[in-house]
Amino acid sequence: MKKKTAIAISGGIDSLVSAYLLKKEGCEVTGIHFLTGYERYDKQAENNEEAALRKIFDLAGQLDIRIEILDCSREFKTKVVDYFTNTYRSGKTPNPCLVCNPSIKFGTVLDFALKLGAESLATGHYAGKIQGKDGSFHLVKGADTKKDQSYFLSFLTQAQLSRAIFPLSRFTKQEVIRLAGEKGLRPAVESESQDICFIREMSYGTFLSQETGFIPEPGAVVDISGKRIGSHGGIHLFTVGQRRGINCPAPEPYYVISTDAEKNLVVVGSKNDLLTNRCHVTDINWISKEQTSPIEVHTRIRYRNKAVISTLIPEGKRSATVIFKNPQQAVTPGQGAVFYLENEVLGGGFIDGFVKSRNMLT
Repeated sequence: MKKKTAIAISGGIDSLVSAYLLKKEGCEVTGIHFLTGYERYDKQAENNEEAALRKIFDLAGQLDIRIEILDCSREFKTKVVDYFTNTYRSGKTPNPCLVCNPSIKFGTVLDFALKLGAESLATGHYAGKIQGKDGSFHLVKGADTKKDQSYFLSFLTQAQLSRAIFPLSRFTKQEVIRLAGEKGLRPAVESESQDICFIREMSYGTFLSQETGFIPEPGAVVDISGKRIGSHGGIHLFTVGQRRGINCPAPEPYYVISTDAEKNLVVVGSKNDLLTNRCHVTDINWISKEQTSPIEVHTRIRYRNKAVISTLIPEGKRSATVIFKNPQQAVTPGQGAVFYLENEVLGGGFIDGFVKSRNMLT
């Protein structure tokens, strides 16, 4: 009897090739294309939404599978977009992909897949999983070191990971592109999204204003000694490490060191002031085993950053202090800190604060 598997179909090449690989393995595959309510449609085309969905259904013909359309707009708004806007308004920098994967793809979409009779949900992520001798599931890096997306999956639970399939775990991006060409697979979406998927052709500030009616409150820009040196148009316009938009003349460029939502301040300093030797992480999700004692790991503080050697010191079940072997630059509250032991993801949490090189806690 064929294994019944659903796959989240975005229309891009990764999910398309993933579906092809599942079919090749003999699975009974059902595609699920979920709508967020923030789709990017061609404004110049007539019936652009219908045209976009026709392209999705064309994939069904290419793969000889059924594709279901799932409206996730309500859940996406409350679980992802509201998180994004609330985090920015609090003076931190959100990472919506870390929230979307467990709450939407492996939350709402997985639930829908199970109702359809599927046993599992596949996605086009470049990541992998293995099952331990004790039956627990472990999240591991994908074979493509440049494309590895295990960082974004670090908040998956054991229950979610047990149902997850990552067909591209052993593939590189170039191999996926080559395979699609060889098999004549034509994606519905040609380009990959390089930015936040639900913000279309506008600044984050404009999006916040349109989405929530948020009215920015001007405030002071101060240096690390607390001296006022300028003003800003709203702390949501600034993130740690930012250089542009500060507009305070100085012999050396200023960088955003931190923001203070309560006092409505943007704190700036030199590039060296961005160096941090430790940070505090909260809301940690331990994937297969809770860490209870200090352990040397590699910590990635942004998706684009290289994971660096650090000591992870747990503090209770869901928080920890991370001490970096070498000081790191622009450790940003609100971003995800993900912990690796060799190729395995131990877990991840949100950066809550950091200690500057001058031993100032932020």
